[in-house]
Amino acid sequence: MAELLLELFSEEIPARMQTRGADELKRLVCEGLTGAGLDCAQADAYVTPRRLALYIDGIPARQPDIREERKGPKVGAPDKAIEGFLRGAGVDSLDSCEKRETPKGEVWFAVIEKKGRDTKDVLPDLLAAAIHKLVWPKSMRWAGNTMRWVRPLHSILAVFDGAALDGALDLGGESIAFGYRTWGHRFLSPDYMTANNFKDYVADLKHGHVILDAAERRRIIAEDLDKLANAEDLDLKEDPGLLDEVTGLVEWPVVLVGTIDAEFMELPPEVLTTAMRSHQKYFTLLNEDGSMAPRFALVSNMKTDDGGARIVAGNERVLRARLSDARFFWDQDRKESLSSRTTQLGDITFHAKLGTLDAKVDRVEALAVEIAKHIDGADRDRVARAARLAKADLVTGMVGEFPELQGVMGRYYALADGEHEDVADAIRDHYAPQGPNDSCPSAPVSVAVALADKIDTLAGFWAIDEKPTGSKDPYALRRAALGVIRLIIENGLRVDLLPVFGAAFDNYPASVIGGAENTSVCSDLLSFFADRVAVHLRGEGVRHDLIAAVFALDGEDDLVRLLARVEALQGFIESDDGANLLTAFRRAANILRIEEKKDGTSYDTAPDTGGFVQDEEAALGRALEAASAAVAKAVEQEEFTSAMAALAALRGPVDEFFDEVTVNEKDADLRANRLRLLSRIRVTMGLIADFSQIEG
Repeated sequence: MAELLLELFSEEIPARMQTRGADELKRLVCEGLTGAGLDCAQADAYVTPRRLALYIDGIPARQPDIREERKGPKVGAPDKAIEGFLRGAGVDSLDSCEKRETPKGEVWFAVIEKKGRDTKDVLPDLLAAAIHKLVWPKSMRWAGNTMRWVRPLHSILAVFDGAALDGALDLGGESIAFGYRTWGHRFLSPDYMTANNFKDYVADLKHGHVILDAAERRRIIAEDLDKLANAEDLDLKEDPGLLDEVTGLVEWPVVLVGTIDAEFMELPPEVLTTAMRSHQKYFTLLNEDGSMAPRFALVSNMKTDDGGARIVAGNERVLRARLSDARFFWDQDRKESLSSRTTQLGDITFHAKLGTLDAKVDRVEALAVEIAKHIDGADRDRVARAARLAKADLVTGMVGEFPELQGVMGRYYALADGEHEDVADAIRDHYAPQGPNDSCPSAPVSVAVALADKIDTLAGFWAIDEKPTGSKDPYALRRAALGVIRLIIENGLRVDLLPVFGAAFDNYPASVIGGAENTSVCSDLLSFFADRVAVHLRGEGVRHDLIAAVFALDGEDDLVRLLARVEALQGFIESDDGANLLTAFRRAANILRIEEKKDGTSYDTAPDTGGFVQDEEAALGRALEAASAAVAKAVEQEEFTSAMAALAALRGPVDEFFDEVTVNEKDADLRANRLRLLSRIRVTMGLIADFSQIEG
């Protein structure tokens, strides 16, 4: 057994693509080895900004010999059949084949023996094929080559069993020969080094100021950040995403701390952190009280003789220039009120088919006021004002420079204009929640505007038939629907969605919606929401079929009520009574479906109680009448657990009916009456949910 060491050395690979690239390279090479009959004991992928590395151990030195048999035609078969068999088997003549007796007579068999090749001869083509198959989210061509790669490749280290492989990668112009050379840190150790095994490779790279393992680099950065923050009696603002990103930007991490000029500390903290994080990849440091300290941490890719003083000074200078721009925008933006900027939204297109942002604001304002009727504590004047101003900060200089701050800056500018705090908070919150991990607004005004903004968007795109398809969702409509669901569920809002969807649809002019119809659009949108609710609740262990069963009820569009039904239904189905009653429901439904189809009629009318012959019929009839009344009352009062208990009482009478009563009697009247009795089971249980949607 031997080890394979592969390194693809290139220009800097974007941090967000590194992990996936390394994993894909590992997958492709391992699949190639398996396909070549070369299993391995261990495979590990590594990545730094300038290299993808792969270490695979336990590879056989040679492929196994293969003996393959192919069954052919009968002896004496036509010549053309024989020729086709020989051609497919890759043999020259029947002299290389055997005759064998089979139950169908004497048959030709071709025995093909393939000698295994040395692994070192197999690997070059296998590795080249894997490299060519690796697809990057974004790639490029360079020089006169036709091959695409994430960044220009410079060298390929490919060593098997201590020796460099004899092969090359064709770039579609030039080629890169496999070898045993690699390079250390671009500035600290620019000379090449050689490696013929993984252990020496890792050690030599570390000596050359390259830490190969990304997990080790991440740990070093995290520990040094905490150490330097503690040394200054400060706390580090946790930012796992930024930590992952800077890990992919450096090969030899060195953590340093810089100072923010006091004159910039009057800026909103979100401006400071956005400028530092998004543009400079700096970490924020906090005082003991959680306020932002005038210090920042950076991760350099250099070790210097002065302890990083010049690096810190250079980064402070860059940050000073960026924050000077931010302060200019901050001062300039406050010279105009937010309300004076709303007219400029007419110059911004929201969507080519849905009009301008100014038109959207008009719709959102009207819809938000309508939604506010369903939210306790939502002052309609404040809701209308917040909706009117919600998008105004999009035309400010600060948001133009830092788009991530839309909504956030609107809040600051609204407070500076003297707007009510509820209005200002709603401007900030109306985009939320923007994902499953984003916090959900709870203030009444914020909730009303956030719902209106998202529902208006959904209704508009549904009206113009621009819905998500497959994995494509260019307008993030699934995220918007999930935001609506979370806003309603987490705030316990009692709102019927169909009327709200209808109001949103009606806010669009006829020139936008064309021939789309309110009812069909809203119904289709509600079905989309049913799917999103199922996705949202799947992680909480709620069965998707139970959600479908409740959503199938006519007019069930209150998410809070729906979830209460689903919760009660899940408890019921998981009980013995519920499971057995579900089986009985299916039996009744199947009989009805077959007989109604055969007779060409429906048996949904009430049975004739005077027509009951057996005690079990009468008992079931009485039980269904009592259960129907109890379920209807419980549903009306939204006591769904009580409704399920009323259904559970049906188990005994239903079981006895099926045990003792024959439905398909020869007497036509008796048969019809018993079918009508079965339909009462379907109708009564249908008051709770559509049990036909529930899986086993």
